[in-house]
Amino acid sequence: MIYEMSNSNLSFIIKTLLDERADYADIAIPYSQHEQRELMRSLLNVRPPLPVSDAFCVAQDAELLEQRAEKGIVYCNETQISGIDNRLRLWQGDITRLEVDAIVNAANSSLLGCFVPLHRCIDNAIHSAAGVQLRLECHRLMQEQGSEELTGSAKITKGYNLPVRYVIHTVGPIIQTPRPTPVQEQELASCYRSCLEIAAENRLESIAFCCISTGEFRFPQRLAAEIAVETVRDYLNSNPSSLNTVIFNVFKDDDLMIYKELLDV
Repeated sequence: MIYEMSNSNLSFIIKTLLDERADYADIAIPYSQHEQRELMRSLLNVRPPLPVSDAFCVAQDAELLEQRAEKGIVYCNETQISGIDNRLRLWQGDITRLEVDAIVNAANSSLLGCFVPLHRCIDNAIHSAAGVQLRLECHRLMQEQGSEELTGSAKITKGYNLPVRYVIHTVGPIIQTPRPTPVQEQELASCYRSCLEIAAENRLESIAFCCISTGEFRFPQRLAAEIAVETVRDYLNSNPSSLNTVIFNVFKDDDLMIYKELLDV
């Protein structure tokens, strides 16, 4: 196998990941940095939560921090303030760029992240940007818990290579009928409340929510947004805490239009 890469960190990361499994022996390593980074991400996506060396973490962290700098960090004051509540804000883009105390990850019940290489879900994006340590911490939490995470509940972890202190992982309802049931609507509201409660317990001041359950889990977008805004406002009004900034992060244009209407942005 020939390794010809200019970035020593990226080279070391890929070599280490390929050497972990004999069935990767025939994988060809591309020459462009973009393709190398995609290979690195793919290998990390499928990697089980096994121990890693300190040397690997140092190299991976350096590479991910370089990628973070290239993407650019978005600060709270660069997001749009709601016209109905100045504690609420709206921003469209990659949630892994936001600098807040915590971002919310729409996780699955295993809480281990997405194992599909280069999948476009939020779970994959967050784990890919945070690094292998995030899956390892989630694995430790789930081993201690001894069971899958319940729908509507949440767990907090460190943010690692993300520009955040924490990631709060919550499991939203999976919709398999034309319309969510009342129980599923309550479960989605519970996702938001659980995350806010964890944020308050940890004395956080800012949090960014993704559109929980509206992607792979197929919750109708407008109904989900209505539940999200109502639940967050009710919680903030009923539970005074250090939390004073809640950002609704959207990626799709239709979600942006829905939230712009609901938040009067």
